Amino acid sequence: MDTLVLETRAIGWSYNGDWLRIEAYGRDGLRVRAAASAPRDAVPGALIEVAACEPVVSRDGAVARIVNGRIAAEVDLQGRVRFLDADGRLLLEEKWRQRDTVTKFWTIGTEEVRTISALGIAGREFKPLRGDAARITVRFEAKPGERLFGMGQYQQPNLDLAGCVLELAQRNSQASVPFVVSSDGYGFLWNNPAVGEVCFAANGACWTAYAAREIDYWITAGATPAAIVRNYAGVTGTAPKMPDFALGLWQSKLRYRTQEELLAVARDYHRRGIPLAVIVADFFHWPVQGDWRFDPREWPDPAAMTAELKAMGTELLVSVWPTVDARSENHAEMIEKGYLVRASRGLDIQQDFLGNTRFIDTTHPGARAFLWDRLKRNYRDQGVKLFWLDEAEPEYGAYDYDSYRYHAGEVLAVGNAYPFHYAQAVHDGLRAEGETEIVTLVRCAWAGSQRHGALVWSGDIHSSFEAMRNQLSAGLNMGMAGIPWWTTDIGGFHGGHVDDPAFHELMVRWFQWAVFTPVLRMHGHRDPITPPAEPFRDGVAQCDTGAGNELWSFGEPVYAILRRYADVRERLRPYVASLMTAAHEHGDPLMRPMFYDFPDDARCWAIDDQYMFGPDLLVAPILAAGATARDVWLPAGTWVDAWTGAAVSGGAMVRATAPIDRIPVFVRPSTVAAAAFTND
Repeated sequence: MDTLVLETRAIGWSYNGDWLRIEAYGRDGLRVRAAASAPRDAVPGALIEVAACEPVVSRDGAVARIVNGRIAAEVDLQGRVRFLDADGRLLLEEKWRQRDTVTKFWTIGTEEVRTISALGIAGREFKPLRGDAARITVRFEAKPGERLFGMGQYQQPNLDLAGCVLELAQRNSQASVPFVVSSDGYGFLWNNPAVGEVCFAANGACWTAYAAREIDYWITAGATPAAIVRNYAGVTGTAPKMPDFALGLWQSKLRYRTQEELLAVARDYHRRGIPLAVIVADFFHWPVQGDWRFDPREWPDPAAMTAELKAMGTELLVSVWPTVDARSENHAEMIEKGYLVRASRGLDIQQDFLGNTRFIDTTHPGARAFLWDRLKRNYRDQGVKLFWLDEAEPEYGAYDYDSYRYHAGEVLAVGNAYPFHYAQAVHDGLRAEGETEIVTLVRCAWAGSQRHGALVWSGDIHSSFEAMRNQLSAGLNMGMAGIPWWTTDIGGFHGGHVDDPAFHELMVRWFQWAVFTPVLRMHGHRDPITPPAEPFRDGVAQCDTGAGNELWSFGEPVYAILRRYADVRERLRPYVASLMTAAHEHGDPLMRPMFYDFPDDARCWAIDDQYMFGPDLLVAPILAAGATARDVWLPAGTWVDAWTGAAVSGGAMVRATAPIDRIPVFVRPSTVAAAAFTND
């Protein structure tokens, strides 16, 4: 029986109700779908509609083949798949260990290769669950020596993910963005928002979705990591053009309690001559969670506040939580219309932070429109155009993903797309208002979130050098996963006493590094903490407040260093703007691993503690307390020490001095980036 299917732009396979389809999708890309149930129309997932490709489809005996640019796929009569590049080099192949059958049947030169196994392991596996869902597994053969990058944000120091097991799930400080770039010349998108796991083991890779209807992934080939990332951007979208004002310093703390307190801080920055791009009104400025408006007792005139800030060159960013308290003025209507996340069992209470709350269901189009209606009415119409979408995972009180369901389906099956749709609500609303340069601060992301203007920050991390080290890898892997806009809480979120010399050192080192990241943003819950004057007001629990978190809050010596680096960031703005343009037009990350710009330098593939900020700035952060020097690898060519102006020959390891007021930075001579340091 012939199981292979050839179409104009796709090849396929079917047998006993199982089916597989591989279609050309995007530049040098292929989309693979498979299931053990009846075929259905494809859903986009993270993918956008792209122009139709003109692949070459053929068959040679027992093997069907599709070629789209630099990538090819082959399927045999048993439905087994492998991928090759334009030169015929093997990129990736499914792992089959079927009993009493041929597990490999490929021609190498003139020799047929056959392997027999009694293990009974399939490359694609479907284990039925209730309804039409299944637990899905896809296995690939091991690739010795392969390095893997991307996959989003995980709280670990590993930049190279080979050997790692990663949860495909959203949590506070974890963002599952399942696109991986291989050192072997391919990129792979797991186009499935289901909760699951991926294991990049030495004996093979294994992708698992705990509940899904079908396998859906996309693969591309490229001569360089940059080509792979750009191919990916072509099928998932790029970030909007970042507004010029957003390239400067963002000021935030937990939390400015009143309109007057926030304005006083902004006025102080203005008086000191420190340009302030953005200042933040953090959470619990509202009467009740889910009201999505200023409490007039502390914030009596938002329109006047935003107008005064704009006159000083500062935009206001407002925190939005997806939590809705039963006492909210919006609760009854949202319940009636089905706009809140539901429990599959037990009580409909999903978080209990200062109130029993449920989350808005961002997968529901009506709920997204409802949220934007309230944000427009209560913030946008008062002059606010920047929103901070906190709790965007969302942060369940217990991460029992099988306990909840969305409009789009059970959380196990669709949960990872929640932050994607959360950002979509604001993006679509602002677009309808005529905004074209949209940036929204979000605490989580999924594949494709970049096209909704998602500026992802790394969540509620600890104030420590260990946490800072983790953020470096997290930021670089977010960029490789297609999310070019990324930031951290400078100094960490939890802890950090404003009078502690050890914290002062951490703050200085973190701020120096943050100058060379996409967005320079102060935030944190600083000690000593001030409890609320009234623990409850109108029966509603009130939130505490951290100590000062402005540049001058840590003493004069620290202030002098932070101000100097804030000035460096101001001079770097033309360079950062050029990087933002490249991110918008091509999908290039602003901060990227060394191999992104130097793929032919084998040393660069192994380096995980220094990086490139665009093509012309090499940054080597100080990541340990007490360190005053470090080794830096300079790729071939001429480099200039940004602080001394001394020319240094590359192709060598150099020892860079790093007193407390200096982060090792090297720059390409005669570039826009180099000009930013001429007056330092």
